[in-house]
Amino acid sequence: MRIAIASGKGGAGKTSIAASLARMWPVPHILCDTDVEAPNLHIYLHPSLNDEEPVSIAVPGKVNQDLCTACGLCRQICGYGAIARFGKRISVFPDMCHGCGGCFDVCPTGALVEGTRALGGISLGSLGDGTPYLTGATRIGEVMTPPLIRALLSRLDDVERESHDGRDVLLDSPPGVSCPVMTVVSRADAVLMVVDPSPFGRSDFALAYEAFSRTGRKLACILNRAGQSESGDAAVRAFCREHDLPLLAEIPFSERCAAVLSRGELPFDAEAAWKSIFRDAAEKMRALFTGDCHD
Repeated sequence: MRIAIASGKGGAGKTSIAASLARMWPVPHILCDTDVEAPNLHIYLHPSLNDEEPVSIAVPGKVNQDLCTACGLCRQICGYGAIARFGKRISVFPDMCHGCGGCFDVCPTGALVEGTRALGGISLGSLGDGTPYLTGATRIGEVMTPPLIRALLSRLDDVERESHDGRDVLLDSPPGVSCPVMTVVSRADAVLMVVDPSPFGRSDFALAYEAFSRTGRKLACILNRAGQSESGDAAVRAFCREHDLPLLAEIPFSERCAAVLSRGELPFDAEAAWKSIFRDAAEKMRALFTGDCHD
């Protein structure tokens, strides 16, 4: 069972809750930080990581002008402006390429010379208790993340096969509802939405529900920072009732816990009472998504 932990917006507390649930997960599991633009799950869990494995895509690196007839077919098929024609000369812009390969397919003379563009890298390792841990990070300046995420999830396939025990997988997803998070959700079985009860948070929560509900995945949510706004909390509860969406936990707002998180620590390391909150949430979440009640 792969569970994507997502949110409609950044700053909702998705990563800290993912880390807390991982610490309380009742059975052996695998962790994967797929927020490759800003991976920060490691801040709370401190994995030991191996060397980075580079990830790149094939792009048109240059044009063999001796073969090129400037027919423009490559420019016409490119939807991203990575190929242009200036007079009778074709030019390519690899940093704008999305790696679809269409330009190579339509070129009648084979004038496009294949090159590569580095996207970033993925790293594998483990937590102190042996839990497998994967993460990825884009190179500085890279704006296209789905191919790197797909490479990371493909590497996750390998780790799952090597574990031989059908472990659950917790995926710390990118925020929002755009291509990066949908790439992750497409490879997950269920989605836990972390909800910020602020006006912006509720609006983005509604957008996230609309996007994720269309995927056919099992859905549930956790209300984070409960208690700051009675009306905000009530609105989230009402939305969940209206859409028959399981609300697994309400994580209370605490200035002390906010200070603990800012130091890269988890709340239950400072206050034992928080362990029961996240242990209960993890057990409910697993029972709902897997149908397995762990004793």
